[in-house]
Amino acid sequence: MALTSFSGCEQSRWNSPYDLKMVEQPILFSSFSSKPKHLDPVISYNANEWSILGQVYEPPLQYHYLKRPYTLEPLTLQSLPKVIYLNQQAQPISEESADITYSEYTLYLKPNIQYQPHPAFVKDEKGQLALAHLTPEQLSGITTIEDFKQTDTRLLEAEDYAYAIKRMAVQQNHSPILGTMKQLIVGLSEFSEQVSKQPIPPQKLRTMHIPGVQVISNSELKIRIHGKYPQFLYWLSMNFFAPIPWEAEVFFNQPGLAEKNISLDTYPVGTGPYQLVENNPNKRMRLLANPNYQHGFYPESGLAEDADPILLKDAGKSLPFIKEVVYSLEKESVPLWNKFLQGYYDASGVSSDSFDQAISISGGGHLNLTPEMQEKGIQFLNTVEPTIYYFGFNMADPIVGGYSKKQRKLRQALSIALNFEEYISIFMNGRGVAAQSPIPPGIFGHQSGKNGINPIVYDWKNGHPKRKPIDVAKKLLAEAGYPNGRKPNGEPLVLHYDTAATGPDSKAQLNWYRKQFAKLGIELVIRATDYNRFQDKMRGAKGQMFSWGWNADYPDPENFLFLLNGAQSVTQTNGAGINYANYNNPAFNRLFKKIKTMENSPERLALIKKMVRIVQEDAPWAWGFNPKSLALYHSWYHNVWANPLANNTLKYKRIDAKERAQKQKAWNKPVIWPIIIVLLLLIVSMYPLLKAYQARQKAVIVPHKKGDA
Repeated sequence: MALTSFSGCEQSRWNSPYDLKMVEQPILFSSFSSKPKHLDPVISYNANEWSILGQVYEPPLQYHYLKRPYTLEPLTLQSLPKVIYLNQQAQPISEESADITYSEYTLYLKPNIQYQPHPAFVKDEKGQLALAHLTPEQLSGITTIEDFKQTDTRLLEAEDYAYAIKRMAVQQNHSPILGTMKQLIVGLSEFSEQVSKQPIPPQKLRTMHIPGVQVISNSELKIRIHGKYPQFLYWLSMNFFAPIPWEAEVFFNQPGLAEKNISLDTYPVGTGPYQLVENNPNKRMRLLANPNYQHGFYPESGLAEDADPILLKDAGKSLPFIKEVVYSLEKESVPLWNKFLQGYYDASGVSSDSFDQAISISGGGHLNLTPEMQEKGIQFLNTVEPTIYYFGFNMADPIVGGYSKKQRKLRQALSIALNFEEYISIFMNGRGVAAQSPIPPGIFGHQSGKNGINPIVYDWKNGHPKRKPIDVAKKLLAEAGYPNGRKPNGEPLVLHYDTAATGPDSKAQLNWYRKQFAKLGIELVIRATDYNRFQDKMRGAKGQMFSWGWNADYPDPENFLFLLNGAQSVTQTNGAGINYANYNNPAFNRLFKKIKTMENSPERLALIKKMVRIVQEDAPWAWGFNPKSLALYHSWYHNVWANPLANNTLKYKRIDAKERAQKQKAWNKPVIWPIIIVLLLLIVSMYPLLKAYQARQKAVIVPHKKGDA
């Protein structure tokens, strides 16, 4: 009987974490390892948070999904913003004029864009917000946003974008870009001081006015900024500028909701293709397709040269294709990887534990899928990210800093000795390329090939950059005044490396750094602290050498070159800058000021080349590496394309649920022979007991007679 019941089961469901009906639907199954801390777009500045926010909120602009180089396009706008330039009297002038005081951007919204269904928009017969004064009795049965059965919507308005900027100005909201925007948006600094003195309710905040933000109509908004700054368009693609309906803040500000963890910081309200309906960061997060989303379509053109033409198969179709997304908490990489191989997750990254099982590296350093992955039809994307991880020297330090020839040669020698090709091979499984300059691949100003190498550190041989021999580094070190790693008085040169890497996994990396310096006879002392203490040391310019990284906020060289701009030095900004190397070369600074507001052009490129050559020679960084992202996905997961700068790409993906269900069944057939053997052993072991029991039942019991002794 037991065997009959086994054979009658749906075999593929024994170990599945999901119901069969869900697997057969266009639902994406994914995971997360750390819970999002903030889902308020004004506050959030974290990749794992933006992976959720990007699906819910819609700033005015977005990046074209398929184009390279990265290209902005309208998202909720009819076209890219129209820009005019104004003089000090606010009169229009030519773009080429030297008297530009302001740039004014006009945004025209697409018609009929609706918000997701939400209780914040419900109104009563008088047109007032019906759920803005919830009683304790009404809240008694509420635990999540889904428990509110009454929902409504309204159209997106220009005022919602203006309201978002007003929320950004409130200092108590701790927007990480407020400092930058106060320097750009006209009147924002004064407005911020005004609205941050005391709490202001949403109803009043929406009526207040920022001089540089003007709502012309429900569909037209003007933003005026100081000077000329073309990169402002990139900011308009970020979630900080996503529209916020004032009704949502009124709704979430009610007493009782915060105690239930229901707030704008946990349940975002947007016009995007998805809505967050479940936020349980200790178990699961769930997105549902926004039923009111009607303005998104798959791109019909713009395919990058190296892209598969099949990516245009869904050209022109309405978005989104996936109707639900389930993110499950996976704290460990091994179970996540096993579930991916079983087909229970549609895509996966590749951890160091599973790298050898998934990826093989050719003699030329190319990454390929192993035969095991190919047999399963698994595919992968391998993309160099617009990111740089660098090894920095504190230019304010008396030993490794400074701008004399000797000080420069010390840093050049160390830059050659720090073999980042080896680092990438050992610690990153080959997932990266050694950086030649501050500008990563894919960003205007990056030079590839022979013209792009750092001639201080590399030679060009056989069509590839080759790190200079260690003897060259030793020669430079001697010319710097430290022959064989010794000071002029014969004492060993001792340098200090500050790091926040304190865990057991960091030991091998720190030992690697020691060995790199030991090649020059230099003793390296590791000063490891927690991350907060490390940040304090960097902001106080107290570190000697350190490692740091930077992800592109937007695809412009200014976003990387400003990391070495003297005006951003922490010594010049009292710790508020992001130039932790404290590099301050007047020639570089002058060129940066020129290229900062230029459009991409041959003239701008020529100036950038000069800047790159300056910093290559000064060597405030040992340039480190640009990491590669590696993502694996199953054959039923379609329209997968790497776009590191776009965070709203889920709407373009498509799932073939039928193929997924079939392969899950084929890959997860239960192995029942051990159960059969165990049952047989139980039967065999019970047989003697059964026979003994039967013998006792048949035994004749003779009764005692009276008088018997």
